[in-house]
Order: sequence, then structure tokens, then C-alpha cells
Amino acid sequence: MSEVTIKDIAKECGVSFSTVSKALKGSSEIGAATIQLVEETAKRMGYQANAAARKLRTNRSYDIGVIFEDATGSGLQHQYFASIFDSLNITANSLGYNISFLNNVNRSKSSYLSQAKYRGFDGVVVASTNDFHRPDIQELIHSDIPCCLLDYTSEKDCSSVLSDNENGIRQIVEYLISMGHKKIAYVYGDTSDVTNVRLDTFYDVMREHKLPVPKEYVIKGVYHEPKSSEHATRKLLALKNRPTCILYPDDFAYLGGMKVLHEENLLPGRDISTVGYDGIFLSSVLSPVLTTYSQNAKEIGRQLASLLIQRIDNSALDFQVVRVKGQLREGQTVCRL
Repeated sequence: MSEVTIKDIAKECGVSFSTVSKALKGSSEIGAATIQLVEETAKRMGYQANAAARKLRTNRSYDIGVIFEDATGSGLQHQYFASIFDSLNITANSLGYNISFLNNVNRSKSSYLSQAKYRGFDGVVVASTNDFHRPDIQELIHSDIPCCLLDYTSEKDCSSVLSDNENGIRQIVEYLISMGHKKIAYVYGDTSDVTNVRLDTFYDVMREHKLPVPKEYVIKGVYHEPKSSEHATRKLLALKNRPTCILYPDDFAYLGGMKVLHEENLLPGRDISTVGYDGIFLSSVLSPVLTTYSQNAKEIGRQLASLLIQRIDNSALDFQVVRVKGQLREGQTVCRL
């Protein structure tokens, strides 16, 4: 039995070769009904794309590199990033691409740029790095390899996907103030552009409501690291003028604060208020349920893949900056004063 080709599918569907090719890639140029018809016909006829032939024909690898540096060592156990990468992978696969992670262990011997070129990546998603301003990251961003950046914008024509951190912190603080809180403490995460936006917004909203922020209310912590939140919570509870609410860097880091509050017989939502960030599954199974801001990780991953592949397919396209909004999720850890 001869191998089924795109021409065979086109003849069966009564459409052009080009239409079938675009439909199998999920192109937005093709209507949903036509895509469904082509996909169902291809499956029924037993069509399998010849990856090797496609690479030779297009001079592409159909592989995308992903940079993910994780200072805490939690890796893909970090649910927020795991959700982003799952969505990124699903979207890339649906458009005919595979994703692979670049190695950050031996950067001194092999830079990200040299790795990307050696492995023939068509593009790279820079999803997490300890410092976007670092020379090796900037070298990659300013190279001829298309890049899409998470939570960072570059003067180079790279597309970016931003989780709307300003909107997130603003929603949280406005909500706390509406609940009567005036003494709000903030345990913030590692130094980064994301952290700077969140901190600036925190101060802005408090200033807009003419509420003071004592310097001892703002303490540096570490993202996804409960121990740092534990130490910060102890400092805040030792203050003569305790805050009525503590905002934590993320839901997982909150576990350290929750431990201290339990030791002090303080129940969140009754004796003190607490808020997390990210909206991971953990926050919904804690008791009491944590009030948090849920970032839309699925949409972030989808946008990262889509924007990068659009640039790979057409380098003449203008770069885009997409902000992805999340939503405040009220739990049981904020009491009304």
C-alpha cells in the first residue's frame, strides 16, 4: 500500500494542496470547519507527516529551544512553570514543532546561543532566567535566532508575553483595603523585573490610598522557598505594631508563613490575613483555603508558542507584546476588619 500524501488528502477533501498543508499546521488562515475536515480525513486515510522530508524541504528543524533557569532547584515541580510548559508544548506540537530544554549547567563552556545553533533550533523561548540582562542571555536575544520572552521586553524586535503583574498586585491590595486593612506587609521575591513591577505597584496603590508602609513591613524573601517566608513572618510577628495582613511572594512560599502562624496559634482569616500569588492547585487544598491571585499559565504558554512560531514562519512580522491577565481568587484567609 502506497504512502498517503498531502495531495491524496487534498483530492479526498476537494480542496487545494496549500489548504491541506495550512490546515494540518492549524493556520489561522483556514476556517475551523475545514481544519476539522482535513484532520479527520488525514486520520482516516492513515496519513503520517514525513518529518525528515519536511526538514529538507523547508530547511527547518521544527524544534524550539526553551530556557528555564530555576534558582530554587524545584525544576518542573514548580506547578506554575510546569503548567506554562505543558501548554507551550501542546500548542507547539499542534503547529508541528517539538520543544527541548537548553542546558544551563555548563554555560561557561557552551553558551545558550552556541547550543541553539548546534542543535539547529528554529527559535527559542526564554521562559525563566536568573537575570535577563546577563551577557549570555542578551547575546541570544540579539542574535538572528527568533526569540520569545516571558515577563521581559527587549529593545530588539523580540515578541514578549507578560503576566500582568501590575494588575495582579493592584487587585490584591485594592481588595485588602476594601476589607478594611491599612497595615499591609509584603514579603517579596528575588530581585528581578517582575519583582520590581510588583513592588512598585504595591507602593503606588498604598500611596494612592494615603496609607503608610513602614520599612519593616517590606521584607525580601525568595520565590518558591518556604524557609525565607518563615523567617520573614517571624520578624513581622515580633513587631510591636504588627501588620494585619501579610502578602507572600507565591503560594508555595506561603507554606513557611503558615507554619509560623500555626506555631503562634494564629488562624489566617480570623486572627491575621494572608495572601499568596500564582493560584496553583496547592492554594485551593490548604485549610483555610488561601486567597491568591491566579496567573493564567495556560494562556501564557499558548501565547509563547504561537508568537514565536509566527515569527519563525514570517520574519517580516512585527514583534508583539501580549499581556495576559489573571484573576483574584478569594479564599478564606482574609478577614474583614
